[in-house]
Amino acid sequence: MKSIKRKYTFLAVAGTILLVWYLFCLPSRLFRSDVYSTVVLDRSGNMLGARIAADGQWRFPECDSVPYKFAAALTEFEDRYFFRHKGVNILALGRALIGNIKSGRVTSGGSTITMQLIRLSRPGAPRNIKEKLIEAIMALRMEETYSKREILALYASHAPFGGNVVGLEAAAWRYFGRPASELSWAEAATLAVLPNAPANVHPGKNRENLQAKRDRLLKRLHEKGYINDEDYELALDERLVLKPNALPQYAPHLTDYYNKIRKGETVRTGIDIDLQQRVVQCVDKWNKDLSRRGIADMAAVVIDVHSGEVIAYCGNAVPDNGREGAMVDIPNSPRSTGSILKPFLYCASLQDGTILPGTLMPDLPVNIGGFSPKNFDLEYHGAVPANIALARSLNVPAVNMLRRYGIPKFYKVLEDCGMTTLTRSADEYGLSIILGGAEGKLLDITRIYATMSRVYQTGEAPEGFPLTDRVALWHTFEALKGLGRPDEIDLRLVRSVRKAAWKTGTSWGFRDAWAVGVTPDYAVGVWAGNADGTGVPGLTGAMTSGPVLFDILNMLPTAGAENTYASGGWFLPPLSGEGLETEVCPQSGYLRGQYCPQADTLLLPKEAEASAVCPYHKTADGAFVLPPAMEWYYKKSHPEYEQPKTNAWTSAMEFIYPESGSRIHLPRQLGGEIEGVVFNLAHRNASATVWWHLDGDYIGQTTDIHQLTLAPSPGVHHLTVIDAQGNSKSISFTIE
Repeated sequence: MKSIKRKYTFLAVAGTILLVWYLFCLPSRLFRSDVYSTVVLDRSGNMLGARIAADGQWRFPECDSVPYKFAAALTEFEDRYFFRHKGVNILALGRALIGNIKSGRVTSGGSTITMQLIRLSRPGAPRNIKEKLIEAIMALRMEETYSKREILALYASHAPFGGNVVGLEAAAWRYFGRPASELSWAEAATLAVLPNAPANVHPGKNRENLQAKRDRLLKRLHEKGYINDEDYELALDERLVLKPNALPQYAPHLTDYYNKIRKGETVRTGIDIDLQQRVVQCVDKWNKDLSRRGIADMAAVVIDVHSGEVIAYCGNAVPDNGREGAMVDIPNSPRSTGSILKPFLYCASLQDGTILPGTLMPDLPVNIGGFSPKNFDLEYHGAVPANIALARSLNVPAVNMLRRYGIPKFYKVLEDCGMTTLTRSADEYGLSIILGGAEGKLLDITRIYATMSRVYQTGEAPEGFPLTDRVALWHTFEALKGLGRPDEIDLRLVRSVRKAAWKTGTSWGFRDAWAVGVTPDYAVGVWAGNADGTGVPGLTGAMTSGPVLFDILNMLPTAGAENTYASGGWFLPPLSGEGLETEVCPQSGYLRGQYCPQADTLLLPKEAEASAVCPYHKTADGAFVLPPAMEWYYKKSHPEYEQPKTNAWTSAMEFIYPESGSRIHLPRQLGGEIEGVVFNLAHRNASATVWWHLDGDYIGQTTDIHQLTLAPSPGVHHLTVIDAQGNSKSISFTIE
């Protein structure tokens, strides 16, 4: 009795172990998740590009379904009772066993598709009876866990198709250049017979055997009614593919980008493949011309304003021409921003009332702690309305605008807008951040422009996005419509100029040329230069990237999203209730003061209520009087400006350069001799004589034109000027 009891106990334990093994014999994931190719698709599922898996195989991510033609061909060839059995076909195993015994060798395995799938998931397992038994048991378990369609999809995803091609989708693209859903009957039959012996029979080897197998399968499919007579004859006439095809490379840089951040996945993007090809052709055409001038690289992105999706992405022109830097992904590479950030400062300053659209901004030589910005044309205008300064991309007014707004505040605006390249503190960037001192990505910056357009039209901003005031956005778009820049775009270079709010930028040393334009429907960003940072004389945003920008804009359809804020391809003005309707001095651009003789009524952001009142009408006679330094430059380009009869300012003279507190570096000539620095003074009386004193010592006098060249020793100095009426003005500065 004890012996019998032990026997039953042993059987119970063994049975329990076998049951547990059976229940858990299938791993949670049959195949490793890190061995797939990266596949990038456009919005409609067209392939933009793919990258080979880490193990050197073309193995696309698992599909969730199998096209009808391939499913019919596969099951007819490999396992015609697939939809009837439960994972194991006993009759097929028996026939295989008898056949193998008769032939004296293994001629058939009798495995079902489910068993073959198990074998594929166990690479390196021996091919023997024990392993066959394990495969059969696991196949039974799998049929309880997965549906027939899921099993077919897993098999199609991992079956070998010759060479380093694994999986149906990879095979369809490699051998036929299209997705599996578009295969013909002949192509589906060809792929159905390949997994049977992929090492011995594939399109590049034993072609006669392969075609014979294909044709026999087509005959069976025809006999069973899968294929009609006409399709059968056409299928037999189709020639076998000669060799694997290269996969599409419509967006190589974008494919590489996703291969880094979403490796081994199928990524469906918002790219429109037709637009993608046209944008790439446009960029390549312009790059061909520019390369003769030493400008080797160019990139462009197009963003759909309404969806926020990137619909065209040219990472660099002609990436396959072998030049150094061709594979640099420019839209995702930090580059010096030049002037491309100025609209963000203008909009932010309007939004919080720091300036109004026409506020006169000082445009004078300036030295701020050693930082001496200059305008592109090296000219100064004394005072320029803020919107005109933005349209003409004047640097000095932009620096003065940033001084008013505050560097830390603007730094925070850029961060909240989505700039991901601010790696230093606001203090480290300083005022140069508005003139290219910071780096930005073409993709990030174009997205910001697109978001501004979308916010204006919908009133809905991404969380934390700071530029939300519709009135400020409207004035920004209106300013960016204006032309008249010193580095003006040659309109003969483009077919037509589509209405857009656009901005260009050129970095120091002519290294980066930007152009970004936005409409109610699209935002387009273009960059030109050399990926290695080599500068090219004459490389400017307006002359290189600007024409490309308008070529791309011209090929885009007008989406025509009619709403309260856009119609006919352009932004409609904001509604009166969205802002503050108030009187503005037309001469100064400030809020109208008590002595301003005229007024314009403008719709302004609500915060403009706290903006400054006109500081240039100070007397009851309504005289418009600028400070002496501003006046000295302003009246050169404004002949209508009248010399004031009364002095509304406390001083009759003012230093144009340098400002008090400046830090000055004395330049040297080629021979090493120190050059002097020109000190410049403005006096209201054009014929006045002025006496100059440096550190208390008399150093000379000037009449009419008040300029003096000095070369003080290093250190802190004090400069005083005195006129015949006893008026004086003093500044201190440091020579470094």
